[in-house]
Amino acid sequence: MELVTIDEVRAAASRIEGRTLRTPLLEPEPLSAEFASRVLVKPENLQHTGSFKVRGALNTLLDWRDRGSLPEGVVTFSAGNHAAAVALAGEQLGVRTIVAMPTEPIASKVENVRRYGGEIVPTDDLAGTCAALAAEHGYPALYPFDMPEVIAGQGTVGLEICADGPEPGLVLVPVGGGGLLSGVAVAVRALAPRARIVGVEPETSNAMSLAVRAGEIVPVPDPAATIADGLTAPFAGRHTLAHVLALVDEVVEVPDRAIGEAWRGMVESTKLLVEPSAALGLAALRTGAVRPRPEGATVLVLSGGNTDLHRLAAQ
Repeated sequence: MELVTIDEVRAAASRIEGRTLRTPLLEPEPLSAEFASRVLVKPENLQHTGSFKVRGALNTLLDWRDRGSLPEGVVTFSAGNHAAAVALAGEQLGVRTIVAMPTEPIASKVENVRRYGGEIVPTDDLAGTCAALAAEHGYPALYPFDMPEVIAGQGTVGLEICADGPEPGLVLVPVGGGGLLSGVAVAVRALAPRARIVGVEPETSNAMSLAVRAGEIVPVPDPAATIADGLTAPFAGRHTLAHVLALVDEVVEVPDRAIGEAWRGMVESTKLLVEPSAALGLAALRTGAVRPRPEGATVLVLSGGNTDLHRLAAQ
């Protein structure tokens, strides 16, 4: 399988320029002090729709438009962040958006989808319902992670990390289906080849770890609930697994309790309102699953900020 190239990530950056935010690299002093190492965060919670997902969704529709194949509508499935991203991209380009979402999603994520005109279909079978909707309406699926166009769009996060800060020594990326990790790995491996790239996922929602260990796609068996609701992909993708196997140094798993503690710690240290999924990198550092390298900065990708404040208060 061909991997996305750095040139395709650069092309994605040109397409989405002016439609997405170039989020900054910030250095929260409490985190650098805690680990006696320079720690930077890439706050994609500040991005349009509150997550990195808009990068991949916009790049996909703009790429299709450039090729003369922009559809009347698209379908997708998502716990919320990708749904809102596709809805925004669809609103900008005049494309109808229909989304299969969990029956009990985070309320703020539902509001985010509806704000941009997305049509929500509640379901307990995200992938199956998405396929049924595609057949019913004759629309293509814009999948959350397993598409080269999506991976290239998410790769612009890595492109900006390498362009805007010191050379990274360690880059920690939250993992659900692997689109963000794959894209960031394409860019960082090309532009900072000495950096260590590590994906981090919840122990109870570990589709990528299962796939890496098996060398093939393995559905998550009897997935348990996780506080990191943005990382509940039922399986990794063929494209994302290929990228992770070729470009990523390691994928580690962290327990839910550590994610919750890191979530509160991230908000307190950065003064940024992030969602639990964004705290996976900090959880990996605090549990010792990953350690900062002596050379280069440690970069934590904060994937999003769509959350329920009542849950944060309970941590």
